[in-house]
Amino acid sequence: MKTALLCLLTTLLISTTVSTVMRLEMAHRDTLFPNTLRRIDTIIGSDQKRHSLISHKRTSGAKLTLRSGFDYGAAQYFAEIRVGTPAKRFRVVVDTGSELTWVNCRFRGKGKKTENRRVFRAEESSSFSKIGCLTQTCKVDLMNLFSLSSCPTPSTPCSYDYRYVDGSAAQGVFGKETFTVRLTNGRVARLPGVLVGCTNSFTGDSFRGADGVLGLALSDYSFTSKASDVFGGKFSYCLVDHLSNKNVSNYLIFGSASSDTKLNATRTTPLDLNVIPPFYAVNVIGLSLGETMLDIPSQVWDATKGGGTILDSGTSLTFLADSAYKAVISGLERYLVGLKRIKPEGLPIEYCFDTTSGFNESKLPQLMFHFKGGARFEPHRRSYLVDAAPGVKCLGFVSAGEPGTNVIGNIMQQNYLWEFDLVASTLTFAPSTCL
Repeated sequence: MKTALLCLLTTLLISTTVSTVMRLEMAHRDTLFPNTLRRIDTIIGSDQKRHSLISHKRTSGAKLTLRSGFDYGAAQYFAEIRVGTPAKRFRVVVDTGSELTWVNCRFRGKGKKTENRRVFRAEESSSFSKIGCLTQTCKVDLMNLFSLSSCPTPSTPCSYDYRYVDGSAAQGVFGKETFTVRLTNGRVARLPGVLVGCTNSFTGDSFRGADGVLGLALSDYSFTSKASDVFGGKFSYCLVDHLSNKNVSNYLIFGSASSDTKLNATRTTPLDLNVIPPFYAVNVIGLSLGETMLDIPSQVWDATKGGGTILDSGTSLTFLADSAYKAVISGLERYLVGLKRIKPEGLPIEYCFDTTSGFNESKLPQLMFHFKGGARFEPHRRSYLVDAAPGVKCLGFVSAGEPGTNVIGNIMQQNYLWEFDLVASTLTFAPSTCL
């Protein structure tokens, strides 16, 4: 314990007739180090650090501004983070399916030129420290984060080639860095020792308009893990409408959500944190349209049989195993009779319709996700009949094959508050304007 006490072992008494007893004499450490100035300075430094930690845990959480990437041509949600010393701002994709937090970076002059992106210059930050390629951390602990085995010299930093399921990739070197966050009480806190990727090369559409990624997956090395250590094992977000411009925002919060948040119809369901790691899995048991429960095989929802369901802020559309996908599409299609079906170029969505002649989306039946335990998620109709282009709406689902993991994407999650409690293993959600 970080107290002003030291324990000095003085006597060990052994009783053969009753029991073994250990007697410890306790002396204040300042009797051992009597220098007054040193003592006061040490006391103040230790007490301030401890009080800061106590204050963070008791009275506040951290909050990051959260926006739709629509104005940047992205189907992701962006947060603003501050990295390094002095702190520099970066716009990053908020990704609950990624373990690695990284920023567009230069280290020892390496890194390609990227237009309209901010650059973190690692050597200009006094708090950046590299992770060596010969360390246990690099060779063993970071294997799941695609650390590379190449190590030409002992001073070479640990490098990575991080691959995403959509084919995007990021290459760079691992380091530890300090993040600066604004607290819900208006103050500012610094989080030292956060694992960060110094990315000097990346490819893929996932990073359009972004300077990097904020990895929020369930992992010992994600930003979530570090923030949970300081602010408690909760984080929450409220995704504004995905078509909102950059002036419309909400917050990604670590710690308990603000007590003045007024919510109606709050629901809670278990989080299955061990079935599809590092993702946040929920136990869906069925889907319904209106009053009709859809006929979907139970194995679609069984993670032990290749199914199961996750929430993912980094995926835009909602993926359903093929039998669930067909059931939902056929159930919705009958309400779209009379609309001209079209196929917008470059879109992975199969069912799109011309709505220039007018369409009342309230005629669609209410889609409902049924969770084990009785909780039900009722997404807004515009979250599953999505705007793809002027006068064009699409059913926002993609087949995941079968067996396949079902993914509730960020458009389906919009205009709901989602709170992930990693200690209680629960997911709490409620409809919200997110404004």
